Amino acid sequence: MNSNNQQRGHLSVADAQAEVLRHADRRTVETVTLERALGRVLVEDIRSNRDQPPYDVSAMDGFAVRAADLATAPTALTVIEDIQAGDMPKQTVGAGQCARIMTGAPVPRGADAVIRVEDTRPLADGRIEFQKSVKTGNDIRKLGESLRNGQTVLTAGSEVTPGVIGVLATVKAAQMAVFGRPSVAILATGNELEALDEPLDPYKIPNSNSYALMGQVQALGIEPTLLGIARDDPEELARYLRRGLDHEHFDVLLVSGGSSVGVHDHVRPTLEALGVTMRFWRVEMRPGHPVAFGTTVDGGLVFGLPGNPVSSMVCFEQFVLPALRQMMGHRRLFRRTVEARLAHPVKIRPGRTEFVRVVLERDAHGYVARSTGTQSSGVLLSMAVADGLLVVPGASEGFAEGDVAAVQLLDGTTFQNDAGFEGRL
Repeated sequence: MNSNNQQRGHLSVADAQAEVLRHADRRTVETVTLERALGRVLVEDIRSNRDQPPYDVSAMDGFAVRAADLATAPTALTVIEDIQAGDMPKQTVGAGQCARIMTGAPVPRGADAVIRVEDTRPLADGRIEFQKSVKTGNDIRKLGESLRNGQTVLTAGSEVTPGVIGVLATVKAAQMAVFGRPSVAILATGNELEALDEPLDPYKIPNSNSYALMGQVQALGIEPTLLGIARDDPEELARYLRRGLDHEHFDVLLVSGGSSVGVHDHVRPTLEALGVTMRFWRVEMRPGHPVAFGTTVDGGLVFGLPGNPVSSMVCFEQFVLPALRQMMGHRRLFRRTVEARLAHPVKIRPGRTEFVRVVLERDAHGYVARSTGTQSSGVLLSMAVADGLLVVPGASEGFAEGDVAAVQLLDGTTFQNDAGFEGRL
């Protein structure tokens, strides 16, 4: 192995992330209906097809008035018309007059302000007493205040959120072009694994990795394909891998287990024999050191994830998640990070960036992070209860109680442009 390959074998977290993203290209473009657009990324700009609102409208239930008539409030005005949302006014408001108006209804000619009903009092003679003065334009939403006809309201690359769906509906975008979602296959390896539908064997280990990874992929809006379990036999492993590497069916293959350097760890050499170019196979991190990444001649991505369940999930968060989001056209690729104070000391062996599972609480000064307990990479329950991953730089020996550190959040739908801890590596 030459020195360059040695360098590619052991990368920092940041360098490994950059290497993955260098190969994670956007895939297909497809057209979806508005009802199916949530979470997708727009390929093209979206423009308004109208002014919104199409005329001056009331922002309150109240009365349309001439502001000058209320200069000497309290004063009484005569109601000349009731205007509901969807009605068009029929009369012009003159001196000493007003119109009862509902939220969203057009402001009648002659009126230049709206006063809410709570600031009025009905009189016995049918007139309305106004108890305060208002400025011109009060509680009126002006024509085109929200959107102007022809205005670019959403740019290419925007993620479709619930608010964006509302804007798309406003401009009557019943369907739109979005980036396609990559197809993902998941394969577990190892003689020790027990499938979900197999009888309980006390000497076997349940195949939790495939399903934890499935959940992580599904959380991104992608429905992966589970290929099953390949045993530690090169020929059987090759058969499974060939299916996962079929570019006609899958863009990304996640292989759990078998990526270390033991005599029975066949994944990496088998992938190379099947034409996969391995880009790296070690990252200076804990948990997750034996993580591998490669590419196919067709541009497919292959991740060799550790067999320990926590390691597998942590590696997914650092490398697979940002790759999949980039392939779907997202601009914000990484989990959001927050600053948190340590509720207790955290000690590690220096040399690798460490991701510590923590739960978060809030006090008057911000977030407080507390370890979930044992940090063994086999304790999957620690990921189930964790709010985030506290990042301990490789050059550090840990943190003291009260120190502030970055915590990468594990839930939610808010992402950010960078990993949020590069300077800490």
